[in-house]
Amino acid sequence: MHSVARSAFCRRVALARWIVAPFREASRPSINTTEVAVFRAQFTRGHIGRREQSSIAGASPTSEATPRTTLDPPPRQKKPLYIRIPLTIALTLITFTFGFTMAAAPALSTAQALLQPPSDEETLTLFTPTTEELVTIEQQIFEHPLTKSLLEDEKYIASRPHLKIPEQMRTQNLTGGTLLGPDKIAVPPVQFSTADGTTFVSLQYVGSALCGHPGIVHGGLLATLLDEGLARCCFPALPNKVAVTASLKIDYKAPCMAGQIVVLKAETTKVEGRKAWVKGRLETLVDEEKGEKPVVLTEGEALFIEPRQAASMKRVVT
Repeated sequence: MHSVARSAFCRRVALARWIVAPFREASRPSINTTEVAVFRAQFTRGHIGRREQSSIAGASPTSEATPRTTLDPPPRQKKPLYIRIPLTIALTLITFTFGFTMAAAPALSTAQALLQPPSDEETLTLFTPTTEELVTIEQQIFEHPLTKSLLEDEKYIASRPHLKIPEQMRTQNLTGGTLLGPDKIAVPPVQFSTADGTTFVSLQYVGSALCGHPGIVHGGLLATLLDEGLARCCFPALPNKVAVTASLKIDYKAPCMAGQIVVLKAETTKVEGRKAWVKGRLETLVDEEKGEKPVVLTEGEALFIEPRQAASMKRVVT
């Protein structure tokens, strides 16, 4: 029999028994009517309880749901297309501009430093020694009689040319970045040049990290110092104040000991158009006023030629 039909049949049978029960009890005098009443009350409570449990178990989830008392918010209306398109374009442009500005900031500062380099006089104050050793080297350079005499001579222009190179670009410069530092070229070289490019003097400290043999400065470094110093000597004599090395001849005269200040002296011997011939030497720093004679370490001669595109180079090369 199907479960639904069986349940209905059972309920009808139970009801019939309920109706007939009083008549059966009346025909049985031995049964206490009070006990019958108690039994009937217990049966009624149990039957009703089971019906309530079955009705709760069989109730659908929708019957237990609490009726909704709040209304859904109205759907959000989109802004018109003629407002959304300009707004999107504006936000895109703002984001792009901000990102480009942040990325280009270092390049802009470098370009500004190239276009507006410090003056020769300003470069003399840009370097600040950070150790006692550097302070001592600075004092030896600027308190020496040779330096004082050159500073007082109006014919010479004093400067530290490597400090005109933007800081971001110094790592790409050999003598102004790679070789500049403790135990190397300890302080930026100090140079004295004439406006017509005829003579040139520079002072630089060479440290122990520049040695080829223990205690002796590498000959390649001395050649580099001569190459750069002779070039700077003739720059003012050329139309665009810049040139490249066409030839360089070096003669080594004496070992250069590390841990001292050396002096480079150069003079331009001839200028023809874009060509300039220069000779010079590296020597030890002594007090010639006391009769001391410098030791010539290296001598050199060079030919420099101004490139045809020199007009665009002079802003980059200092």
